Amino acid sequence: MGFRFSCRPVCSTTQDPSSVVVPIPASQISKSNAAASASASPFIRCSQHLIRIKNYKYHHSTGLHLHCSYPSVFLDVHRPSATVDHRKETMRSKCLLLLLIITSIYVGVSAKNHSSRPILRRSDFPEDFIFGSATSAYQCEGAAHEDGRGPSIWDTFSENFPEKILDGSNGSIADNSYNLYKEDVNLLHQIGFHAYRFSISWSRILPRGDLKGGINQAGVDYYNNLINQLLLKGMKPFVTIFHWDLPAALEHAYGGFLGAEIVNDFRDYAELCFQKFGDRVKHWVTVNEPFTVVRDAYIIGQKAPGRCSSFTNPNCTGGDGATEPYIVGHNFLLAHGAAVKIYREKYQAIQKGKIGIALNTEWHYPYSDSYADKLAAARATAFTFDYFLEPIVYGRYPAEMVNHVKDGRLPTFTPEESSMLKGSYDFIGLNYYLSFYVKDVRCATENITMYTDRCASIVGERNGVPIGPTAGSSWLMIYPKGIRDLLLHAKLKYNDPVLYITENGVNEPNTGEIFLNDDLRIDYYANHLKMVRDAISMGVNVKGYFAWSLMDNFEWSEGYTVRFGIVYVDFRNGRKRYPKKSAKWFRRLLKGKYNGTKQQVAVM
Repeated sequence: MGFRFSCRPVCSTTQDPSSVVVPIPASQISKSNAAASASASPFIRCSQHLIRIKNYKYHHSTGLHLHCSYPSVFLDVHRPSATVDHRKETMRSKCLLLLLIITSIYVGVSAKNHSSRPILRRSDFPEDFIFGSATSAYQCEGAAHEDGRGPSIWDTFSENFPEKILDGSNGSIADNSYNLYKEDVNLLHQIGFHAYRFSISWSRILPRGDLKGGINQAGVDYYNNLINQLLLKGMKPFVTIFHWDLPAALEHAYGGFLGAEIVNDFRDYAELCFQKFGDRVKHWVTVNEPFTVVRDAYIIGQKAPGRCSSFTNPNCTGGDGATEPYIVGHNFLLAHGAAVKIYREKYQAIQKGKIGIALNTEWHYPYSDSYADKLAAARATAFTFDYFLEPIVYGRYPAEMVNHVKDGRLPTFTPEESSMLKGSYDFIGLNYYLSFYVKDVRCATENITMYTDRCASIVGERNGVPIGPTAGSSWLMIYPKGIRDLLLHAKLKYNDPVLYITENGVNEPNTGEIFLNDDLRIDYYANHLKMVRDAISMGVNVKGYFAWSLMDNFEWSEGYTVRFGIVYVDFRNGRKRYPKKSAKWFRRLLKGKYNGTKQQVAVM
């Protein structure tokens, strides 16, 4: 008995009744939060029930293959003890019952997912609103050892410690965009994007990291060619100066962002970028997601250079999660301020560009209505987002950090540094992917890290119900409303700044097969763009939106195990590019065509 669904199931009784094929997309399949192992049974969450699958195979194009010779158990979400075990049913009865339950629930869920996909039109957004897509140098360029490029800390980290990357891979080839950039620009143009946000590889233009080590003209030529190609196709370059790939020479010389020397070296590197590219680049992002580096590279040791306290992870290369994260964050802020200062003093009036920073955070919701949980949620935001934005806007650290970081571990700004930082932005970039709940917890008295200083527990579920569906990575829990609430927070707390969504996207597992029908990604973009549209209608000054990512690429510690792109990259066959369904969806939206769903229900 095999079934496929359109608006209603169509039955064929000629197939083997011992196997029911139900085309349920990955967006409806989750791993149990309690299950840590890859062998754990998945479940399908539907409004009132969980369907736990005991014996199954999953194929991305045909869905779950349920083998009815083994029982499945149905759980009521609101009454977890109410389970029904169908062991005593006959095989055919089990299949029929299983099929009927899944049919009724699945059609309902699919109708909700597709028919509730918001209707979007280009005219819903201001005429000057910029739509673009984004990548970063180490994730997509490749050519790590070509044309004089020096090694970055991501080269040394991924090549020397392959066990720290989920699939043991690295970005030495990545998408080979260094050699295929014209094809990438053509894809952007065909989709209809107005802008491309990319980053410059610091060690490609300064192989030793500083001016004394010499300028690599081949690297400068590459970025000139990329910028010129974008302009030729009528697109704006949004350029990120630093996206995590610090020259290895600076890490070796003084510990990279742990050393005060980084501020001047970053300023010099940024000035070189202004000199070489500023006549054509009108939007600069100094640093991408400084908090991610602070957290993942210096608290948990997951990203380069892989430092943390030994009690957090004994495999770290050294570190102290109680002090180093604050030093690194402080130096990021000073480096940003120094770059903005020199741009404004020497280049902005002539080049007429804008400069800002790209900050990330999950949005944090109180776990309960208790005052303690509400304060904990505010602390969680203070230790991630406000951590960097408050100094940039007001020249000071958030009060929550000042009050909770003990023993003098939070650096202080001199009056000159505070003055330099205050107002050091023309726009703020927001990178948003997910949201969490936050519980108040007792502050730790031992094994202190920056994480414990906030005295808060970050969780993805409340009373057993996840905040949203899980994407291709367990950490990415989809909750579109969070992007609107983050935008409102930025508007209300920080004097209504000009904002860009500089990253927003969702991933799927890399199955090794070409998979282009990424409806989950379309739903994600549509629902998040609706929230951006709503924020604009509420007076938030959002000027643009960049989808992450243009194409599948090297996803840091996850390697190539997940795919974020709206363009599929075949890593086995010459890095060939294939636009996914989401790329075509963007094309329709940007061409001004109707882009929504009227009667679409569970079309697989």
